Amino acid sequence: MAAPFAMTPRLAVPLQLDAECFADWRQDAPVIELGGETMGTTWRLRLAAPKEFDRAATAQAIAARLYDIVAQMSHWRADSVLGRFNASAPGEWTALPPDFAGVMTAALAIAEVSDGAFDPAVGVLVNAWGHGPVAVQEPPTPAQVERARQRSGFRKLRFDLERQCLRQPGGLHLDLSGIAKGFAVDAVAALLRGRGCNHFLLEIGGELVGAGLRPDGDPWWVDLETPTTAVAPLRLALHQLAVATSGDYVRGRHTIDPRSGLPVAHAMAVSVVHRSAMLADAWATALSVEQPGAMRGLAVRENLAVRALMRTGSGSREWISPALQTLIVDQDERAAF
Repeated sequence: MAAPFAMTPRLAVPLQLDAECFADWRQDAPVIELGGETMGTTWRLRLAAPKEFDRAATAQAIAARLYDIVAQMSHWRADSVLGRFNASAPGEWTALPPDFAGVMTAALAIAEVSDGAFDPAVGVLVNAWGHGPVAVQEPPTPAQVERARQRSGFRKLRFDLERQCLRQPGGLHLDLSGIAKGFAVDAVAALLRGRGCNHFLLEIGGELVGAGLRPDGDPWWVDLETPTTAVAPLRLALHQLAVATSGDYVRGRHTIDPRSGLPVAHAMAVSVVHRSAMLADAWATALSVEQPGAMRGLAVRENLAVRALMRTGSGSREWISPALQTLIVDQDERAAF
């Protein structure tokens, strides 16, 4: 989350509260903090603990769930399900576990709708630019980029949803880094709810979900990542909502446009607010790849709640989608908060 700025933050709140969250809300609930490492980053949890909460068992369950997701979808592990698919022979089918199959279903749907701005089959391109498990000494040449691009692309895949199997066309590598963290957030949130924990703020590597309310009755407030002092901060009330951000201000230009094979240079930070962290994650990636005009058109067409900070010739420019603008309170309404 971004550091505080001198300017007064704008506030974005959901249009209505979920009445069911009051059933087990407790003003005297202690707030427990847990955390650890996963997916090359960290996870953090702030939880309004229910009665008879077992801290150790909950931490162990979260760690086990995250370990299983990594064992399925990591492109850094040769022994993961994804790693085995990447190494499989042309024409070979790989059976996918239910989690993996669900992520592929969503990934391929967004790839289709975004016309390839999001693409789960860009592992060869990602590796060519040095963002995979094998280090590279220098950027790829145009010829190397083109060869990698020819080996990539979701339209080369064949996914049998009924059998939950994926066919390797030959030399293609999956890379689910634009959707897997979001899925992990949703999966851990579901695990917590299954254990009777309905009021929490969960983050994995900058992707967040907020559930229920804090013990003081407030929602879980988070600031959108705002890497410029020229724009007022935007503070979100994460009440039964998730937010994911894609951009280059932290890790450099690591997002690759699947269609050109080149790093994205214009997207500073693109945040998507959604009910699903997995879908927010994938859409943030897709929108950060698109040029500003196309990005705005796609976000409006899909009714996505988006705050985008895009580079311009003279600095940066903020764009807020109509779906997100409806959540931003005006000066009169701010008094309620």
